[in-house]
Formats: sequence, structure tokens, C-alpha cells
Amino acid sequence: MVAIETLMNWLITALAFGSTVLGGYVGYQAYRGYRRHNSRAMQYLSVGLFCLTAVAFVVAFTGSVLLRQDLLSSQFQQPLTLVTRAFQFVGVLFIAYSLHSRE
Repeated sequence: MVAIETLMNWLITALAFGSTVLGGYVGYQAYRGYRRHNSRAMQYLSVGLFCLTAVAFVVAFTGSVLLRQDLLSSQFQQPLTLVTRAFQFVGVLFIAYSLHSRE
């Protein structure tokens, strides 16, 4: 049973890392689109994607590692969750704005 649990933890970590890298890549590509076409909507889209994926995942992953290793006390769990959710909300807000903005 320990081997399955270890494998699951590695898979969760790999997927979180992969999502962070992939989200950063997609946000970067949207930023390149903004630079290429000077599109304000693409700028908001790139910021939103970057906040929603890369930044939120990094904050959540780093916080969970620090909590699991007892480098942070458990009193920081809710503030870390709040920060993560705030980045996710801001990311979705930017994406929604990019879809409705007029140039």
C-alpha cells in the first residue's frame, strides 16, 4: 500500500508541475500574440492565463510543500489557500475582460 501512495504522490506532483509549466507556456504564447499584434485583449488574456495557471499553481504547490515539511505552521494554510484562490479569481477576471473588451 505504501508503494501505491508514493506513486500517487509522485503523479500528483508531476501533474501540478506539468500544469504550471504548460500554463506558463500558454500565457507566454498569448503575450507573444499581444506583442505581435499590439492587441490589448491578448495582453489581458496573457495576464489572466498566467495568473490562473502558473502563479496560482506555484503558490499552491510551494505552500503545500512548506506545510508538509513543517517549515510553515498550519495556521498559514488558510491564508495560502486565500492567496491561491485570489490569483485564480484575478486570472479568470482578466480572461473574461479580454473576451469582452473592444479595441
